[in-house]
Amino acid sequence: MKKFLVETSARHVHLTEETFKALFGENAQLHVKKMLSQPGQYACEERVSVVGPKKELANVSILGPFRKANQVELSMTDARSIGIVGVVRESGDVALTPGCTLVGPCGQVNISQGVIVAKRHIHATTKDAEELNVKNGQIVKVRLETQGRSLIFDDVVVRVSDSYALAMHIDTDESNAAMCGKEQYGEIVD
Repeated sequence: MKKFLVETSARHVHLTEETFKALFGENAQLHVKKMLSQPGQYACEERVSVVGPKKELANVSILGPFRKANQVELSMTDARSIGIVGVVRESGDVALTPGCTLVGPCGQVNISQGVIVAKRHIHATTKDAEELNVKNGQIVKVRLETQGRSLIFDDVVVRVSDSYALAMHIDTDESNAAMCGKEQYGEIVD
């Protein structure tokens, strides 16, 4: 079976241009800190605070480019720590999710929805999906072999687009549970 990279996706936010300007100023622009594995995606120099009912998470990364809707991706531990009930969703599915306050150097914005715990997923091109014998939207199990904490992740959704690069994304809670290393690989087992 073909193995693929498993990446840990730490807490981050995706912003609309309007929200970004409210937080950083009308003439502000995103500045690329580093390119990410998914084509066209990047981590920015700019950071925000995510405020919930209990406390805030400071210095949270912004990922670019701008999106059509604001989205805050946290681990379940992060969400609980700031007093938000975590809702597991696929990226982009923010309807009826909790909101929070975002704080930047020039202001703050209250978003009424958009806080999610991202559903673990595999990004694959059409060719990758054929080689893995999977289809868009399919739910699979993925085995990760690690030193002392190997495990099988169930309920992993496959997302297919030719704009993707092959990789599985899990959050920091999931990565810590498996004791993932810097270069972790997985394989579909069911």
